[in-house]
Amino acid sequence: MTPKDTKTNNTKTRTPRDGYTLTELLVVLVILGLLVGLIAPRFLGQIGKARTKTARVQISNLSTALEYYQLDTGRYPSTSTGLSALITPPPNTENWDGPYLKTRRVPDDPWGNPYIYQPGANGTFIVKTLGADNREGGDGEDADISSADG
Repeated sequence: MTPKDTKTNNTKTRTPRDGYTLTELLVVLVILGLLVGLIAPRFLGQIGKARTKTARVQISNLSTALEYYQLDTGRYPSTSTGLSALITPPPNTENWDGPYLKTRRVPDDPWGNPYIYQPGANGTFIVKTLGADNREGGDGEDADISSADG
């Protein structure tokens, strides 16, 4: 006897053309929804932390470049030239020995906004970002990050 002869008429086997039942599809969708609901908030929270850390590193790099600029020229860039003075020499600037950044342009913050440069009194400066909300103040990912924060 061959295996084909031993089959009874009551036994149904799936063929490659048979699909999944609606119940099976719904169970899979519910399981996927639960997994996304549990994992997505943790993953998104890590992205926010990574952006904040990236902003701190970029501000530190910009601050270091500004220090080198000041050592060469004897002053920090003016408000009008801003951070672009780290890439291209401003007019009437002697001893400029840049570019002071490895990139061809000043990077934007991790949220796509330009960094804010403010020369201060007594030969100081502040480089900052306003965070994800691009507004003063805020908490978490919306918090301002500044070179003055240390």
